[in-house]
Amino acid sequence: MPMLTIGKVAAQAGVAIDTIRYYEREGLILPPARRPSGYRDYPADKVKQLRFIRRAKNLGFTLGQIADLLQLTERSQHDMAGMKQAAEAKLPLVQAKITELQHMRKAMQKMVTACPGHGEMADCPIVNALSQDRKP
Repeated sequence: MPMLTIGKVAAQAGVAIDTIRYYEREGLILPPARRPSGYRDYPADKVKQLRFIRRAKNLGFTLGQIADLLQLTERSQHDMAGMKQAAEAKLPLVQAKITELQHMRKAMQKMVTACPGHGEMADCPIVNALSQDRKP
């Protein structure tokens, strides 16, 4: 199996080097073996694992949940039911986030439409809306 430097793994996985080190500290991925020179040698399959983590994070899974998902993936002989259950449990949260974002878009659109884009800042409807006690 080919070995990669941390920079190559980071580039191929689409994450920062510091992110890889953070995931190692958090126990999501195992730290790799080091060469006598101190450089880390990452197996090529680490890229796939890091992509999995990044994409799961983008879907809203917490690092703890991602750790659980990674454990499920390591049990290749087991059924995929646990993975499906985790995704099903996340769906209502994703839908709630979409609804919240739609409300945010509507509020932002109202503020942008109300602002003439010129004049004194004290008269700016966006500043006034953001400064109020209630939601815009």
